[in-house]
Amino acid sequence: MSRTASPTPARATYRHGDLRRALLEAGIDLAREGGPDAIVLREATRRAGVVPNAAYRHFSSRQDLLQAVRAAALSALAVSMEGELGGLRPGNSGAALARASLRAVGTGYLRFALSEPGLFRTAFAVPDQVENDPDPAKAGHSGFNPFQLLSAALDRMVEAGILPAERRPGAEYLAWSAVHGLAMLVLDGPLRGREPEQVEMLGQRLLDMVEQGLHGAG
Repeated sequence: MSRTASPTPARATYRHGDLRRALLEAGIDLAREGGPDAIVLREATRRAGVVPNAAYRHFSSRQDLLQAVRAAALSALAVSMEGELGGLRPGNSGAALARASLRAVGTGYLRFALSEPGLFRTAFAVPDQVENDPDPAKAGHSGFNPFQLLSAALDRMVEAGILPAERRPGAEYLAWSAVHGLAMLVLDGPLRGREPEQVEMLGQRLLDMVEQGLHGAG
């Protein structure tokens, strides 16, 4: 027997700021379920339990909501990367720490892509600049966004003498392209459906290649 979903009851009042947060959380849930295309302002208002017109006080359009959800997705990605960095052994120092930091950043990136594919796709659904983005909504607990975390890891490699200073400019894009490319092959390409163990192995081998390529001969 089919079951008819009961309508979400409308909320009579919201304290200041609560409605925006409720709409954003609804948008995040929609992104988790179906990626950026699933973010629809009317559906977010339905899930928040308010009439559609109420949303326009906080999000003037679907694009505004998409941008807010994207910021939250980038923040979550940064937190995943920070989680891997936080797991580094205290005894690591110098070159060992620099190498481990780069690997942790890449590992956190890939693990987020595989565990939160909808949010991962949403994080990169808008072609905004990332280098000098000061938006704190896109940052993790450290105050750094994903691009800045990668940049910091590469700076540590220069300081440790692993990455030649002359090869540092633009290195973010080389490392990022490689790891992001693997993530997309696994999510939406010919590697889709591979066993997690195989994907983990490919990811670690890719990170080996990234490190070797960064400090290899020009």
